[in-house]
Amino acid sequence: MSRRLTHLDERGQAVMVDVGSKPATLRTALASGCVTMGPEAYRLASSGELPKGDLLAAARVAGILAAKATPALIPLCHPVALTQVGVDFRWEDGGCRLHVETRASARDATGVEMEALTACAVACLTLYDMVKGVDKAAVIGPIQLMEKTGGKSGHFRR
Repeated sequence: MSRRLTHLDERGQAVMVDVGSKPATLRTALASGCVTMGPEAYRLASSGELPKGDLLAAARVAGILAAKATPALIPLCHPVALTQVGVDFRWEDGGCRLHVETRASARDATGVEMEALTACAVACLTLYDMVKGVDKAAVIGPIQLMEKTGGKSGHFRR
């Protein structure tokens, strides 16, 4: 059985999927990413001594705003009535990594995977922006979908 890509029409042109006949159901998504930095940047970041200020607060707000702006950033995404967006962090001392976990939920006719992934990507970019003055070699990634629930395709867990 061949699966047709839903964002392409029969001529191969990009289209926005019609979700008008789909029922609104609870949709959730969880994404993760990380920023790996050098020891000095990690020490300053984890101790709250970065010159730019509170990096976790900035990254959290950036991630939430990004989730809400996803349809403006990703061309074929539908506006989704988000009911919740969360951004959490976990320091990994041994690897000089700051892990980011984002969640999005909505009761809608389409999923929230892109909202969770966009939140994660922008939170990571914000973290990079906050540490780049100390460590321009910081690395972002991988950013990935960890879990999603709801919709026709059901439950996915990485």
